[in-house]
Amino acid sequence: MLQTYSRALLAFHSFLLLVSACLAQYVPNRDNCCILDERFGEFCPTTCGIADFFHTYQTDADRDLTILENKIKQITNFTNEAAHMIREIKITNPQMTAPQNLADPFIHKSRNMIEEIRRYENTIIEQETNIQYLQELWQMNNNAILKLKQRAAQLEKQCQEPCKQTVQIQELTGKDCQDVANKGAKKSGLYFIKPLKAKQQFLVYCEIDSAGNGWTVLQRRLDGSVDFKKNWVQYAQGFGHLSPSDTTEYWIGNEKMHALTTQSTLPYVLRVELKDWNNQKRTADYHTFRVGPETDKYRLTYTYFMSGNAGDAFDGYDFGDDPSDKFFTSHNGMQFSTYDQDNDKFEGNCALQVGAGWWMNRCSAGLLNGKYYQGGNYKNPNLVYDNGITWATFHDRWYSMKETKMMIIPFSRMGLDGQQAQDGSKKVGSDKRGDI
Repeated sequence: MLQTYSRALLAFHSFLLLVSACLAQYVPNRDNCCILDERFGEFCPTTCGIADFFHTYQTDADRDLTILENKIKQITNFTNEAAHMIREIKITNPQMTAPQNLADPFIHKSRNMIEEIRRYENTIIEQETNIQYLQELWQMNNNAILKLKQRAAQLEKQCQEPCKQTVQIQELTGKDCQDVANKGAKKSGLYFIKPLKAKQQFLVYCEIDSAGNGWTVLQRRLDGSVDFKKNWVQYAQGFGHLSPSDTTEYWIGNEKMHALTTQSTLPYVLRVELKDWNNQKRTADYHTFRVGPETDKYRLTYTYFMSGNAGDAFDGYDFGDDPSDKFFTSHNGMQFSTYDQDNDKFEGNCALQVGAGWWMNRCSAGLLNGKYYQGGNYKNPNLVYDNGITWATFHDRWYSMKETKMMIIPFSRMGLDGQQAQDGSKKVGSDKRGDI
């Protein structure tokens, strides 16, 4: 193509020389110009005068063309050399071909890098979201800590003020509630007592009547506010809450019962006081009530049933299921059992089945620590075991009591004026008392 272009330039150059030579002898006049008009000067549309124009620029044009011709020759030589080298390469390496798909591995690698970058971008976005959540959580915690500090400051300020006793605890003390009454206490309420063998004093509710009889209350059920499904340690130490108005539920603790009932040779009487959902009250009294030490699993003993219109459920009850029902539901001489300490006579665990700690045999005719049921009757098809607050000689085993109370008094006080009558009525102080 370069050769063709060179030839064309040479032809054009020759044409210019020919025209120049021809037109140099051509003088325009009216004869040789098709139109001779003064408005066009001495030139006319028939190329008259063009020779002078070309003649003026001929020298420069010739020089430029010569330079151009030399350049074309050089390019032609380079092109020929390149063509020659290509031919030699093809001859030297006849099987050399252009590599196919040479860029594929790099493209694949680039794509992988792009995907990896995208994953990192997604991870960064996710982490930014997590960071924002943690920052919000941190701010919430800071606010909570600030509130706690403010509350702590308020409490610290209150602690600097003299403490105000909100629970009325009576000043007199003794070895039991009868001892407190003997010292002049006239009012039922909370008192500190210290049995003779006790290591330290503890708080009890004393029920003191107008005749000066002081009952030490061991157990109270009245509204189901306390769950009596507790373990061995809880029953040993006691649980629930005492109140000066006798309006709370509690178990004073097996260890305290042991200290109270074994502190002297003088026997104590246990009174079980019951109230059903018709507000009918019944009692049962037991002579020489004792609770053994923990080494004997807080064994319950008494000498005999004294009296009471609630009946003697501690002696067992014939439910009609088996001839041995009465024998295997008696409680005298039984050790205490909880769901985590099985000391009963049953191959299973009575305390675990009924969900209460008690002096179980196989299992019970009287259970005052059972589950609290509203309304009395609690039998239903889904219930396997009778686990209510029961006293079989008062109501059947599928009837749960509304209120119960276990309390003791020295036997020497029984039979005196003002003692509880057979129908369960009693005389106690009517002083107003506040809840804890």
